Amino acid sequence: MSDLDAFRAELRDFLETACPASMRTPVDLTQTGNWGGRKREFYEPVEDGERWMKAMAGRGLTAPTWPREYGGAGLDRAEHAVLVEEMARIGARPPLSSIGLIMLGPLLLELGSEAQKREHLPAIANGDIRWCQGYSEPGAGSDLAAVQTRAEDRGDHYVVTGQKIWTSYADRSDMIFCLVRTDPDAPKHEGISFLLVDMDQPEVRTRPIRLISGASPFCETFFDGARAEKRNLVGAPGAGWTIGKRLLQFERQSIGGLDGAARGGRRATPLPDLARRYCGERGGRIADPVLRDRVAALEMRAHAQRTTMRRVADEARAGTGVGTASSIFKYLATEGNKRRYELLLEILGARGIGWEGPGFTADELATTRQWLRSKANSIEGGTSEIQLDIIARRVLGLPR
Repeated sequence: MSDLDAFRAELRDFLETACPASMRTPVDLTQTGNWGGRKREFYEPVEDGERWMKAMAGRGLTAPTWPREYGGAGLDRAEHAVLVEEMARIGARPPLSSIGLIMLGPLLLELGSEAQKREHLPAIANGDIRWCQGYSEPGAGSDLAAVQTRAEDRGDHYVVTGQKIWTSYADRSDMIFCLVRTDPDAPKHEGISFLLVDMDQPEVRTRPIRLISGASPFCETFFDGARAEKRNLVGAPGAGWTIGKRLLQFERQSIGGLDGAARGGRRATPLPDLARRYCGERGGRIADPVLRDRVAALEMRAHAQRTTMRRVADEARAGTGVGTASSIFKYLATEGNKRRYELLLEILGARGIGWEGPGFTADELATTRQWLRSKANSIEGGTSEIQLDIIARRVLGLPR
């Protein structure tokens, strides 16, 4: 037996024991995930969700490719692929969902100090701390370099004053990573720093923003003289623009799905099955030939994208990096998700216009709200227009 076969056998035995039956069912549209943090948010049933997360974190498998000294499992490329396959085999849900895992963690591994890695990475991998992102402001969206939230140097700490918006789940988070202006007299892109701020202080307030979908994942966040320790400045003062752009590449890589397989799990009912259920079938195929063609086209597009993402993810793990190509996948994934929900709503017909009350299933009601929520996909993480501009100039080399 090879070392990899032995690893697979040992991992399979562990997963069979550690993953509760309730964590092996498809994630429907009404469920969120295991987010951990001080406010402890988990899948239902909560006891099983927390047990599953802790079991995986105990072996570093919530951050499988991170070094062991930072809370990961230190898996190599082949071992990580085995983990993905074995989790998919039993339909295991992601043990931990966290922008700390997919955004801040990779950034700290690359650019953080040794002290920052040892302080923050294990807390992320163990699900002890939940992070949110403080980038956009009421006057700084696509023009991110216009941020005005200020961090005043007070010797051993900064005092942060200002406002952030679209801070997803800030009301449930413990820490926030922010772009702040530390030198108001410097040129626009040079006076910005990247700072980590504890949200558990009275000088930090959050206010949820109610969306058209009825949910409130986004928040406004207000800093009224909040304290941020000097040790939590990532990189040098004034280097925040470069650091912030690097983190955006990790964010777009995640939105584009490049690291999605690493979190395991399986999706809800596939689109072709829903089409058969709601629109009928003939000879094992979707009855309506036009709808059949549209579903097939969407499925082929998704399959092609997944295949390409696996190749690029393998290249990234081999050391070639992803870089600006992440904008391509972010654009394709978000626009594809919008198309998927448009078609899904057509398939459901009158069943897809419910809002609340009896007569509709939970998934049908959730689909209506998710369709509305999907409209934000082409805005968050950088608008589709911004992504197309990046692709044109930095990938294709086209002139301005």
